[in-house]
Amino acid sequence: MRFRVLIPARLASTRLPRKPLVPLAGRPMIQHVMERAAASGAHEVLVATDDETIVRAVEAFGGRALLTADTHLSGTDRLAEVSARLGFAEQDIVVNLQGDEPLMPPELIAQVAQALADAPQAEVATAAAPLTSVEELFDPNTVKVVCNAAGDALYFSRAAIPWAREAFAAGPPRALPEQGGYRRHIGLYAYRAGYLARFVRLTPAPLERMESLEQLRVLWHGGRIRVVEAHAVPPAGVDTPADVARVEALLAATTARA
Repeated sequence: MRFRVLIPARLASTRLPRKPLVPLAGRPMIQHVMERAAASGAHEVLVATDDETIVRAVEAFGGRALLTADTHLSGTDRLAEVSARLGFAEQDIVVNLQGDEPLMPPELIAQVAQALADAPQAEVATAAAPLTSVEELFDPNTVKVVCNAAGDALYFSRAAIPWAREAFAAGPPRALPEQGGYRRHIGLYAYRAGYLARFVRLTPAPLERMESLEQLRVLWHGGRIRVVEAHAVPPAGVDTPADVARVEALLAATTARA
């Protein structure tokens, strides 16, 4: 099974300026992300960016980056442009790995790509992991997912789903209900190149706009998203200066163990 990893990277960030180039353990964050992608077994790893500064930085450490239009509203739009420009075949598998995930497990990248290869009826594949606390369940920044018996997504939400009517009647409980099967979504996606091109032409869905969750566009228009249980669960990505310190500590701990 062959697959590519495309990494959308945008220089502008309100909470962490020049985020892809922020140094982590002496190297730019985007380099760590590309190294994780390369270790997944992908036959090609590319950065798709709106800024020449990132292109030069990636090329400086031997990676490959393509400059895309600066009018794209999402990383998915950026990847669709790269896919079209490079002439990917309809059935080529493309994994969308965010440029702020320097600790993404390579095995999870490969798992999501394989999940799509194994599900010809699905348009997209992604991953989920069990929730570990009530706080996560009721945190709108933690996206939850519920699936059908086949493992395809029924819905993604920032709300607490599924809603345990009796357990939640008096408000958030002290512990997660045992029968809930609560899972958080991991924002890693595999597409076939042909569907990626179609997806960006679809009308954004009302639910997508309400929840600010792009994957709801797939479900709204009748597509299937296969959801696999992550074999390796990534820590949170990098959004703030505090996250930089946290990730550097994790990188240092990993190096010390090696």
